[in-house]
Amino acid sequence: MRLRRLRKVFLVFGLAVFLAAGTASAAPILAENSHGHDVFKLQKELKRTGYLTDEPDGIFGSRTKNAVLAFQRAERLKETGVVDRETWNRLQKHPAQGDGVPADVQPAPSGAANTPAASPAPSDATNAADANPAGNAATGSGKIPVLEPRLKKPPESRPFLVRTKVAGVIATAKKYIGTPYKFGGTTPKAFDCSGYLQYVFKENGLTIPRTADEQFKLGKSVRTTELVEGDLVFFETYEAGASHCGIYLGSGRFIHASTSKGVRIDELSSDYWRTHYYGGKHIVD
Repeated sequence: MRLRRLRKVFLVFGLAVFLAAGTASAAPILAENSHGHDVFKLQKELKRTGYLTDEPDGIFGSRTKNAVLAFQRAERLKETGVVDRETWNRLQKHPAQGDGVPADVQPAPSGAANTPAASPAPSDATNAADANPAGNAATGSGKIPVLEPRLKKPPESRPFLVRTKVAGVIATAKKYIGTPYKFGGTTPKAFDCSGYLQYVFKENGLTIPRTADEQFKLGKSVRTTELVEGDLVFFETYEAGASHCGIYLGSGRFIHASTSKGVRIDELSSDYWRTHYYGGKHIVD
């Protein structure tokens, strides 16, 4: 009888340990200097949602911590840089970067009515990219969310893009729709977000800084409703501050090098981009 009771106690204890281990596995508590499979899974989630651009390596370093802090800030969680159960569960439910687009503005073939008025007739390469049913370009809903700049006093400088050059910049930007993403990429073989902008402007005889945070210093800070075609838009993704960027196309759309699907057109009104919006800069003179 006593032996039977002991067996029952051990069985209950073993079950409790198993359940606790399962919970820990499903919702790990991780902090800087952690390492292993759980960190690898965390980094994959951060990369999927656009907060981390580095390849997962299973080491919780400063970049991973900055990505966690940026996610917690965007989700209005307590900014600790530590992945507790609430942060982990929220991260797993978060849509992938660029995937939080409402059904009525899902990427689809673009028609002539969606081409910016100031743009010339697109080239054959642009037509082919815009007509790609795989989702390289958004149709454009015309919905412009009223988004304020994140900073009260952002860095500013004089607009430098001559209005007559806007059409050329946009035509060049569209030419590379579908180009894959690569962190550090600066050529048509593969771009990252700021490398893409720098290349597009260079093709039009204009030199701009290499990184998103430096590009954010260009132009005048404006609301989304004041943006014009050719202006720049910035987002806070994998680290604090302006860490992602694109070129505004008008009607609430922008073109950028996304980490998940390469160069594409998206909507500022999508769930993901609206919640990660950092600010718009008016660079058109």
